[in-house]
Amino acid sequence: MLEIRGLTFSYGGEPVLQAIDLIVPRGQLVSLLGPSGSGKSTLLRLAAGLEHPTEGVVRWAGEPVAGPSLRRAIVFQDYALFPWMSLRGNVELAVRKARPGLGRSERRDLAEDYLRLVGLADAVAKYPHELSGGMRQRGAIARVLALGSELLLLDEPFGALDPLNRARLQDLLLEIWSSGVPRKTVLLVTHDVDEALLLGGRVVVLGTAPGRVIADLEVPFPLPRSRRELFSARDYVELEERIAGLYRHDVIERIERPGIVEGPAERI
Repeated sequence: MLEIRGLTFSYGGEPVLQAIDLIVPRGQLVSLLGPSGSGKSTLLRLAAGLEHPTEGVVRWAGEPVAGPSLRRAIVFQDYALFPWMSLRGNVELAVRKARPGLGRSERRDLAEDYLRLVGLADAVAKYPHELSGGMRQRGAIARVLALGSELLLLDEPFGALDPLNRARLQDLLLEIWSSGVPRKTVLLVTHDVDEALLLGGRVVVLGTAPGRVIADLEVPFPLPRSRRELFSARDYVELEERIAGLYRHDVIERIERPGIVEGPAERI
């Protein structure tokens, strides 16, 4: 599991995250929800080992996270594909890192298998500049799956996409995650309440300035989830309104009592 205890992170002397306690069990998909400035992306970078806590500890599978590792892979919003490589070349590079003993033809075949999984079988020879935003992001997901990482850290991976491609990739993520044996552990950063509740089995809500956990909510809707049924359900609307209320309360608290650190996060 991913275990974060007493985590504080400061940048330039200013606290970005404060007193974060969070546990993500193996095989769970958790949405990390919060407004801009709540430190969501920073928390993901700390889990990936790209940053180091000012205080506290981050552990994966019981071991302290001291730096980047193939066991934990991150997908950014801006696709991060190598522009001088074809789509197949990008994924094949990940296969080479994960399975250095494979021959060239085996790496090529496996890379094409991952691209087929995300619906890009007909685009393997194309370069990133020849692809739409949705296709590039699917390529980035294929590459991260090819690494075989146990923990997937997704930093607003669909935030720059149009609504249609965003919905398609949300569905793809749920399909890949729910069909995995064993299921990957996923921590998904988003500022979109609908996306958080559609995808997550849990939603962890961060407050602002500095970021800290203000709620840890179980999402009670079974998979597979239909957007039409989910977004119109009374329980969904009530949970969405509760999250909005948490945000409003957090803003008021920060204005009236600056510098406070609240008690334990609300659990629902």
